[in-house]
Amino acid sequence: MIEIERKFLVISDAYQKQAFTKKRIVQGFLNTHPERTIRVRIKENHAFLTVKGKSNASGTSRFEWERGIDVKEAEMLLDLCEKGILEKIRYEIQVGDHTYEVDEFCGENQGLVVAEIELNDENEVFKKPDWLGREVTGEVKYYNSQLSKQPYTKW
Repeated sequence: MIEIERKFLVISDAYQKQAFTKKRIVQGFLNTHPERTIRVRIKENHAFLTVKGKSNASGTSRFEWERGIDVKEAEMLLDLCEKGILEKIRYEIQVGDHTYEVDEFCGENQGLVVAEIELNDENEVFKKPDWLGREVTGEVKYYNSQLSKQPYTKW
C-alpha cells in the first residue's frame, strides 16, 4: 500500500506513437488536506475512490489505498468534490521493464504534460525515453490535488 513513483515533465509528443492505451480521466478531490487526499476518479467506464497519505521527504513514496466503485456513484461524488475538477488524457507507454503514464491535462491545466513511473524501490534503475524532461518528483505544485486548486495556466 506504499506507492513509489517518480514524476517528470514531457518535452515532446513522441510518446503518443509509442502508447499502448489512451484513456480519458475525470477526477475530483473530496479532501486536499496536506496530510491526506481523497480522490474520486472516472477512467472511461471504471471508477475509483483513492486515499493518499503525505509524501516522504523526497516526494517519491506515500501511502495509497484505492478501491473500485460504481461509475454512477462516482459521478454523484464528483458533485460533492472541492472546486477544480481535473480532466486529462492518459497514455500508457512500455519502456523497458516499466510502464510510464503520461497525462495531457485539459481545461485550466492545458499545456501541462507529465509522465509518472511507479517503482518497486526508491533507488530502482529505469530507462528514460527521449521525450522525458526535467524531474518534478516532490514538487507539490505538480500534484493533481494542487493542480485542481492552482491550475497550470494561472502560474
